[in-house]
Amino acid sequence: QPQLVESGGGLVQPGGSLTLSCVASELSLRDYAVGWFRQAPGKEREGVACISGSDDNTYYKDSVKGRFTISRDNAKNTVFLRMNNLKPEDTAVYYCARDTELYRLCVLMGPRYNYWGQGTQVTVSS
Repeated sequence: QPQLVESGGGLVQPGGSLTLSCVASELSLRDYAVGWFRQAPGKEREGVACISGSDDNTYYKDSVKGRFTISRDNAKNTVFLRMNNLKPEDTAVYYCARDTELYRLCVLMGPRYNYWGQGTQVTVSS
C-alpha cells in the first residue's frame, strides 16, 4: 500500500532545530512536487514549504523563510524539512504530501496533493 511516513518531530526549546523526514514506500517522490504542511490546534492547515517536481525549485511560507529548508534525496525516496531557530508559533502537527502529477512546479495548496502522511508532532516550548 503506497504511503508516506513522517518522522523527526519532538519537543524543542525556542531557537532550537529539528529535521523532519518524509519517506515514501510503494510510491515514488522523484520528479513529483512534495509539500510540507502543518496544522496547529484550532487552526486551519497551512502550507509551509514545497519542492517542485520539474526542477527542484523551492517555495516557502513567508514566516519560515530563512529558517526552514526543504530538500530531497531521490536515492532514499525521502524529502526533508530542516527547521532552524524554531519559535513557539511553529508548534503543530507537520504533514508531508505528494503532488498528483509529475514535473509540476510546487504550490502550497492542499488540493494539489493526493498522498499524505500521518503527521509528526513538533512542539516548541521552554
